[in-house]
Amino acid sequence: MSVQDDTQARLAQAVAEEAGADKPAHGVLLSDVAAVKVKSLLEQEGRDDLRLRVGVQPGGCSGLVYQLYFDERTLDGDLIVDFGGVEVVIDRMSAPYLDGASIDFADTIEKQGFTIDNPNAGSSCACGDSFS
Repeated sequence: MSVQDDTQARLAQAVAEEAGADKPAHGVLLSDVAAVKVKSLLEQEGRDDLRLRVGVQPGGCSGLVYQLYFDERTLDGDLIVDFGGVEVVIDRMSAPYLDGASIDFADTIEKQGFTIDNPNAGSSCACGDSFS
């Protein structure tokens, strides 16, 4: 684990403790770069009531696919952590598949978009869109 990951893990834990029982924590980390990009996208949408929802669904060639989208709702059982003003929401069914995962944002000549580094993914397909 890098120093940045360790710092984010401690920050997530502190935020979770402050949030109390009404907003249980999850084990997903959002990098500073990804948080800045999410804030930028939310500003473009002109909405301050949206959260970043991350989940997994059956599908893809390896069995599970990631979902990453903005959501105005929080559902019963959602796990929530705030990363500098960006709420990351995970449903309880997805949480075990995403525990310890890191979300980052890449903006290079080769690749642009959000990336998920998931230690629970035993394998993934060549396209990188699904995992098992």
